[in-house]
This record gives sequence, structure tokens and C-alpha cells, in this order.
Amino acid sequence: MDLDTVRTFVAVVDAGQFQEAAAELAVTQQAVSKRIAALERSLGVRLFTRTARGAELTIDGQAFLAHARELLRVAERAAASVRPGRRPLRVDVIASRGAASGLMRGFHRAHPGIELDVVWLFDIETAVTAVRCGEIDASFRAVAAPGRPLPDDIEAVRVLDEPLQLLTGPAHALAGARSVTVAQLAGHRIWMPGIIPGTEWAAYYDDLVAEFGLTIEATGPNFGSDALLDTIADTPALATFMGAHTRLVWPAGHGLRRIPVTDPTPVYPHSLLWHRDNPHPALATLRAHLAATAAGPGAAGTWVPNWAVRAERRRALDHRGRIDGR
Repeated sequence: MDLDTVRTFVAVVDAGQFQEAAAELAVTQQAVSKRIAALERSLGVRLFTRTARGAELTIDGQAFLAHARELLRVAERAAASVRPGRRPLRVDVIASRGAASGLMRGFHRAHPGIELDVVWLFDIETAVTAVRCGEIDASFRAVAAPGRPLPDDIEAVRVLDEPLQLLTGPAHALAGARSVTVAQLAGHRIWMPGIIPGTEWAAYYDDLVAEFGLTIEATGPNFGSDALLDTIADTPALATFMGAHTRLVWPAGHGLRRIPVTDPTPVYPHSLLWHRDNPHPALATLRAHLAATAAGPGAAGTWVPNWAVRAERRRALDHRGRIDGR
């Protein structure tokens, strides 16, 4: 059903005359007559009778009026849902307990009037595809792992370097340390069943192992964080890495220790990805908020893989080139 004809029908009802409805719609009276005739043909009934006072609804017209108004309301709601700034800002944070989720909670507290839709996508290819096709507005990822360059239409900026911490049970040999150096971790078994080959975090930990000679085991099924914490608490020979901004809760009886890692501190580089042509105004607000509140990358005494450093330098050069080319 043509919504223009429905809109014209309602305008004639409200105005009471074809001529006044034409003026309201900024069309000719002939155009109004043609639209009403087309609607009547489509429905197979007469909607108006002409009188000396103007246009009066038939019984069928009276029955159709309430539905016509509802059709127009539904159409307006549908259009409003995708107007820039009217629909929720849709952002992928990978996991509900990670650093990216915390960044979005901070954004929501600072901008409670912006409606958000938070999703969890697993791998970077899915996230990039979703950003490119408009399914989501942004995603938090580590970029760009070897062999995974971002498409030219995807922008990225590093927004948070998250320090790694060592998590141990109470009987672990390092449990009493206030901090540990990376060198001290050599020879200790670090168990991380959540490392999935092919993910950007797998690329990160592969480089960490190669750089510092660590032993990271990803064996066994991944039953989730609760099972991981239970095992670490009960197994003196095992420890695991955890991001400093990861929010986990465990029973008090576990006696788990979160120990800072130093000299250097390995940090996980979180970047925000978005499509270059995305017009959502809240996306610019999110980027400005992260630039103002998140700690900048590259702090002294930290370590990230070389591919993360190169990606940040390349982004800065591209940004400078776009400014110079204006």
C-alpha cells in the first residue's frame, strides 16, 4: 500500500476538503484526487462522497481511518528508528567482564542520555564485517595482528593499554609477591584455556611467549572463568594472566592473588574500530570520551607486540596525511 495515498487520505479527512488538503500537502488538487482514486481502487471501496460542504467519509472510509492513522504512525516510528542519532549506538565489546565493557559503562555514566545497544562478537573478522555493513557502529579489538590488515574504510584508534596481572592461588610459589618481573615468570606454568588459535589475543600471547620465553598452556576445555578460577585456586603449580580491568568475582575461600607484572609491564592494546562514513553522532561522542578519559598508549616501561606499535604509527601517519591533504 502506497503511504503517500494513505497520507493524502488522512489529510483530506482532517481538512474536510480536497482543495485544503492539497494546500496542506503542497500539491495540486488534481494530484490529491488521483491519489484518493488510486487508494480506492487498491482497497476496492469508496472512501469519500462529495457534498456541498466538501468531502465526507463513507462507512468504509470511517472504518479505514483508524487503521490509516496507525499505518502512518508505524511508518514514522520505522523511519525514526534509523535516523542518525535516533537509534541506539550499537557497540561490540567482545565479552561482558572485560576492559571494553568497563569503558562502555564509563561512557554510559558520562552520557546517560545516549541509548546504547551492547553486543558480544567473538572473532575480529565477524566484527569488521559487522562494522562495514552497518550491523554495528563500533568494536573494541586489538589491531592489526600479522596477516590481518584492516580494510581501507575501517578507522581504528588505540584507546587503552590494559596491564596484565598474574593471578595465583594461595599456595603458588609467587603468591606472596607484591609484584613480579616478566623474567621471574620464566619456568612457571601459566594456564589460559581461553586462547583460541586464530584470534587476535592468540597472536598477542604468541608474541609474548616468543619475546620473554614464557610457558603458556592453552590445553583442556574452556569451561569459562568460574572453572578457571576454581582450578587456579586449587592448583599450586598453575597461574594465569588477567587484565587489570577485567572484573571477576570469586569466593572468599579461594584466596586468589592478583599480582602486578613489571620490567616491562605487558599491556594488551585495545583499539576502537568504526566505519569511516558512519554518521551516527553518538559515535563521535564516544570517540571524544575515550580520548579524554582512557590512558594513552605507549607508556614508559610497558610492552606490546611490534604489530600493535606499527599499527598505531600507521594510523597517526594516515591521520596526518588526511589533514595535510585538506
